[in-house]
Amino acid sequence: MSGKDMAEAEAALTQKSPSKSPNHAVLTQLTRRAALTQVVMAVVANITIISSGMGIGFPSIAMIELTNSTTSVVLTESNATWFASITSIMCPFGGLLSGYLLDKVGRKKTLYFINIISIVSWAIMSFASRTDSTTLFIQLIVARIIIGIAIGLSSTPASVYAAEVAHPNLRGRLTLLTAFCTAIGMLSIYTLGYVFKNDWRFVCMICGVFTIVSLLTVLPLPESPSWLVSKKRLEKAERCLKVVRAIKDDDHPEIRAELEALEENIARFRSTQTKKSKLDQLKKPEVYKPLAIMCTFFFFQQFTGIFVIIVYAASFSIEAGVAIDPFLSAVFVGLTRVVTTVLMSFISDKFGRRPPALFSGFGMACCMFGLAICAIHPVKGTSLGWIPTFLLVAFIFTATLGFLTLPFSMNAEVYPTKIRGFASGLTIFFGYTMSFIILKVYPSMVESFGNSNVFIFFGCLSVLGIVFVYFFLPETKGRTLEEIENYFRGKNNTDKAEVEMKTILKANEAQRD
Repeated sequence: MSGKDMAEAEAALTQKSPSKSPNHAVLTQLTRRAALTQVVMAVVANITIISSGMGIGFPSIAMIELTNSTTSVVLTESNATWFASITSIMCPFGGLLSGYLLDKVGRKKTLYFINIISIVSWAIMSFASRTDSTTLFIQLIVARIIIGIAIGLSSTPASVYAAEVAHPNLRGRLTLLTAFCTAIGMLSIYTLGYVFKNDWRFVCMICGVFTIVSLLTVLPLPESPSWLVSKKRLEKAERCLKVVRAIKDDDHPEIRAELEALEENIARFRSTQTKKSKLDQLKKPEVYKPLAIMCTFFFFQQFTGIFVIIVYAASFSIEAGVAIDPFLSAVFVGLTRVVTTVLMSFISDKFGRRPPALFSGFGMACCMFGLAICAIHPVKGTSLGWIPTFLLVAFIFTATLGFLTLPFSMNAEVYPTKIRGFASGLTIFFGYTMSFIILKVYPSMVESFGNSNVFIFFGCLSVLGIVFVYFFLPETKGRTLEEIENYFRGKNNTDKAEVEMKTILKANEAQRD
């Protein structure tokens, strides 16, 4: 490019892009209307996740009634354990299925499927037997298998959709919507359980009606332009991209420039993996590096005790020495997560991913070591009886700032477009496999080693998690998806800047003509 051409391209970038970096050249200006459109799309897509959050927290509110009911049939302790854990077994398969569906049928139809099977699950539990314990157990297991698949499925599609339709300045905040809506779902189920302690079937009916509404809200959403381009459906991709960017003009140069960038990015990936299997693609550094990092991040998420508290909220509160009603304690846990997830959306955009994750690990370690001290030296019934409650809430607060939310949101950012569905699904499979392991062994750990030693174990893993974040977790704040891909590939993004400038320059020349 000549000096004049470079200067003209830079001027165009200054006018067209809110970012000072030339790597953002092909992005349309983030107008208020476009930002509002992208926010609404991401929110609507993530409403689907609320039902999955309800499914995650449901055992916490149903277990007491299912094992001690005086008005209905009950489950044996062994059957109740299967009821609580079967979901975690199925979540990994939902994660793998998510990758297949995302690539095969698209982001939008995957959201349809999640809502439909969730409705089936809630319906089965709503009308479960009140007279025969064997029938009740079979119905509950079938329903929990279905909702387990839905939970595994829901961990990726909405965040991937949000990442692909959002401007980089919004992406960090919008990809956290999945964590926020999961938190809303769990708070909702904890609250319904507190209000309707003796009628879990009615709670299921409420959840089912909500999921029907969720399905209806997804229907008007446009498909992800990135996915449509990957399937060579360019006309529909252009229409959807105009909706996403809030641009009505036909043959708009910025839309054409962004479509060309998407095509080039996908074509480059295809040119290096033509006729190669998914396993062959995993050998590429831009795939296996983020895969290893995200799987390790999910390992620390699970083995620091976060999901143990979420799933066993009521019983964990008792074991931790919390003095208040365990159902009310669960509500506090859910409320803390919701509030902190909202804060996280702003913290992530301001400070990035690494600083909150480091603070999160430190806070989690302090809280778990504190709970261990309270278990060794009980404070229940004394003037210090509030400390376990404070530590439990503080743990959820600090966990939500990093180790609980970031693995899910970053999972939508770090993989190349062409393999994003498969790789993110594989990561979720690993994460939920770790979840099943820790949820299944946790009761045995408490029985064998005692509460204090289990809390110390979780605290030590939190410290190791800090070390992992410091040395290995990359910063994705302010980077486009292509820049993140180039980072793992080891390619300097400045080389690509000139290519993007040329694209914008050509688009501007076409507009003048």
